[in-house]
Amino acid sequence: MVLFMLVTGLFAGMIVGSIPGINDNIAFAVFIPFSFAMPPDQALALMVGVYCAAATGGAIPAIVIKVPGTASSLLTAEDGNAMARKGMAGRALSIAITSSVIGGIISSIVLLFFAPSLASVALRFGYVENFALAILGLSSVVGLLRGNVIKGAIAAIIGLTVATIGFSPVTGFPRYTFGNINMIEGIPFVPLLVGLFGVAALLDLMVDIFRDRKDNKPLSKLPEIGSLLLPRALMRRLWPVWLSGAAIGNVIGMLPGAGMLMAIFLAYDNAARRFRRLYAGKPGEEAWGEGVPEGVAAPESANNAVTASSMVPLLSLGIPGNSTSALFIGALALHGMVPGPLLFSQHGNIAWMIIVAFLVANLLMWPVAFLVIRSVSKSIFSIPKEVLVGVIAMLCFIGAYSDGANTFNMWVALVAGLVAFVMRMTKIPLGPAILGLVLGPQLESSLNNSLLISRGDWLVFIDVINHPISAGMIFVSALLWIVPVVLNFLPKKAA
Repeated sequence: MVLFMLVTGLFAGMIVGSIPGINDNIAFAVFIPFSFAMPPDQALALMVGVYCAAATGGAIPAIVIKVPGTASSLLTAEDGNAMARKGMAGRALSIAITSSVIGGIISSIVLLFFAPSLASVALRFGYVENFALAILGLSSVVGLLRGNVIKGAIAAIIGLTVATIGFSPVTGFPRYTFGNINMIEGIPFVPLLVGLFGVAALLDLMVDIFRDRKDNKPLSKLPEIGSLLLPRALMRRLWPVWLSGAAIGNVIGMLPGAGMLMAIFLAYDNAARRFRRLYAGKPGEEAWGEGVPEGVAAPESANNAVTASSMVPLLSLGIPGNSTSALFIGALALHGMVPGPLLFSQHGNIAWMIIVAFLVANLLMWPVAFLVIRSVSKSIFSIPKEVLVGVIAMLCFIGAYSDGANTFNMWVALVAGLVAFVMRMTKIPLGPAILGLVLGPQLESSLNNSLLISRGDWLVFIDVINHPISAGMIFVSALLWIVPVVLNFLPKKAA
């Protein structure tokens, strides 16, 4: 029965993850009440299945129709959908699933063998280290902005500005709410993502339809899904990306509050640098962001590596790694268990069942994912474009409304979609804006608390003796900004 509930959770998480706007937090929260009447081992196996599969399922609509099912697949939509438009949707989906499985298996093994020792690293992260981590996350987009640094900086500033809407974490005073009660806690994140990707993709599709009609072309269906088999040469090429993405996901996952989005941006940036060094400009190679396999492999291996590694501080110390793993505390509490060191001594069978369930879930994810892909993707690809417009619109606005059952969220999605569409038309990158939105609250609260503790001493962030981790991350962040400038200057000097 435990294995059956694990597989049920995998199917449920995969399907829920493939619905835009219904993110892994919502899916997890929905299934917690169902687990109340189950024995603890079966209930927690169901939760593990949902958690692992939701992040993977989000890649399906991201690749097929460029609408991320979950926030963790927002970067997958770029190269993945570009591959789908070129008739390689099957290959892109196969890369996404394989990357997720490999990242998940590696992080499960890390959780299995190193949970207690790695948990001590999480304890060393305070406000100072969290601020440095947010700076490192923002600096990771520099490598993606070659030739477009000013527009990228504008996008990041837009994201950071929007993140300040709502109550100030220091003064408690509402900012930029314009008297609207719906904005007191800030702009809701899920409807914002639905708009930035879902509604923007809807507008792109409408432009394609109008262009076809203007040119008197028959309205075509979406391209075929194609083969799901990965050539051996491509797998050999992607192994370094999978391993580096999984390593980044493991490190970020076990840090409290870092979350999946920072992991996928860092992995994506790392893969972009490797691609430009080894493959850019060679015959037959696409430009980065226009259908490169590494652009799918890196974020997908990183986001699934976060799932198991986020349980390291939770099971060992009782500290959640991200918002979804925090819901695990609620699931454990329903069955009279408290995460932390005592969990292994008082409920050792449950603690080790959870750890092994993550490994088994990722091993079973492969067949489950391909079954869902064959059913979901084929049905989507058989829909004509003009009908798909209505389907995407329905999914987007239902997804936005379901996050709090508020019609204001639908307006947020619509406005965000229009802004994203204008940004795309003016070639302003969306990635830095998303990262600014995600890291803005962490950046602000960590900065304020760090300066309060240090009594206004800004040198605390580069204090090698008391805060070596922070100093190291600030140094790496500085390198990410300086090295591209130096590399661009050297060829000019030689000329």
